[in-house]
Amino acid sequence: MTTWVALLRGVNVGGVTVRSAELAALFRDLGFDRVTTVLASGNVRFEADAAASARADLTETIERALGERFDYEAWIVLVTMRELDAAIAGFPFDADDAGRQPYVVFCRDRAVRDALAHTAEELESPDDLVQPGFGVVYWSPPKGRSVDTPFAKALARSSYTGTTTTRNLRTLAKIAAAGP
Repeated sequence: MTTWVALLRGVNVGGVTVRSAELAALFRDLGFDRVTTVLASGNVRFEADAAASARADLTETIERALGERFDYEAWIVLVTMRELDAAIAGFPFDADDAGRQPYVVFCRDRAVRDALAHTAEELESPDDLVQPGFGVVYWSPPKGRSVDTPFAKALARSSYTGTTTTRNLRTLAKIAAAGP
């Protein structure tokens, strides 16, 4: 069994409401075990008898089921628990800096991660602390500026809508702690 984390993008914002109990029920209906939802921002930790090589098939199955059940165009980034733990451990900035937000941008594939890292380099924005990691881009913008820095505006481009999702490091720690 592999422990997975589905990071849903765009739920409980913009008119797409997905309640945690209904979300957990959907994952159980799909045959997954040890299903746990964390916070109301679309985080589901579950176990499946599928290796990391089955990621694309799992992603497609989950997105289709979400779309059918909740009537929206669903996008997720699916990571193993090991990958999530590595993303937490690899955060390169001061996560306790009270003036900044510790974010991790999860990317569905390396090309997206590379494109975001390249964009960050081109922006040369001193407000945006950005560094690529394995499958992620670490980002630490000033508090209150997570929608208006140059990198935030680049990240908001429609080309990244279905391929990225961002989580606060504290949310990731809660997901990691939610398991058995």
